[in-house]
Amino acid sequence: MVLETYRCTTYEFGGLTSSLSTLDGIFGFSQGPLSVISQLSSRGLTPKVFSHCLKGDEKGGGILALGEILEPSIVYSPLVPPRHHYYLNLQSIAVNGKILPIDPATFTSHDRGTIIDSGTTLAFLVEDAYVPFVRAITSAVSPSLTPFISDENQCYHVTTSLAEVFPAVSLNFVGASMVLKPEEYLIRQIGIGVWCIGFQKAQGGVTILGDLVLKDKIIVYDLALQRIGWANYDCSSPVNVSIPSSYARRRSESRSSLGDMLLSVLTIGFVVMYMLA
Repeated sequence: MVLETYRCTTYEFGGLTSSLSTLDGIFGFSQGPLSVISQLSSRGLTPKVFSHCLKGDEKGGGILALGEILEPSIVYSPLVPPRHHYYLNLQSIAVNGKILPIDPATFTSHDRGTIIDSGTTLAFLVEDAYVPFVRAITSAVSPSLTPFISDENQCYHVTTSLAEVFPAVSLNFVGASMVLKPEEYLIRQIGIGVWCIGFQKAQGGVTILGDLVLKDKIIVYDLALQRIGWANYDCSSPVNVSIPSSYARRRSESRSSLGDMLLSVLTIGFVVMYMLA
């Protein structure tokens, strides 16, 4: 069995555009045949689904489950090819309920779709989507806040709670929407009351949604049904994981200590501190 290195990070530093290549390939959970989930499911040890819930506060924490986390509010959107990444079809972005003037083809013109990637710390929008997105956020808060630019990022001095001045953002996928709170598209800069847009302008022309967006949510990767689901959730709370009885029986019959270890629900310490240089 081929496994990639598994590590947790407790501290990160550098600018928003700094390379985080040292964290690439933390754990092999792609759709490819050599990934952990593909190898275990091919041996009948797990269903072909895994889930995670990354706690977003500075104390970190979270859950990784080999199986489907059950939560009634989970909504799903179908995966689209190619299968070397987890692609979804993002159709539009809304700020304060208003759809931004972005051609839907913008999200699919490069490499087929929008990538869901827990190995990416922030989030990246193609330029034709990034510009109207930042403009809409700034317009929504401009009566209350004075925007400024720091390290090429749009920032704001905030003296009240984020929810009082920043709008809700909705990422509208085929079949489901993901509503983002301000903390899920902003990051805190070094300094008192300074917050900046956490979305970056994509250099390679592909929209990528990383941990900034995925935190404080159950995310279910259902490879059997080729879909991804999500729901807002307190990731410090217990979860219910569905593992069909046939897999549980195979687990009890297996003598592989590695299989037993990976079949458990893993609690992971996951602290990420976002800091601007």
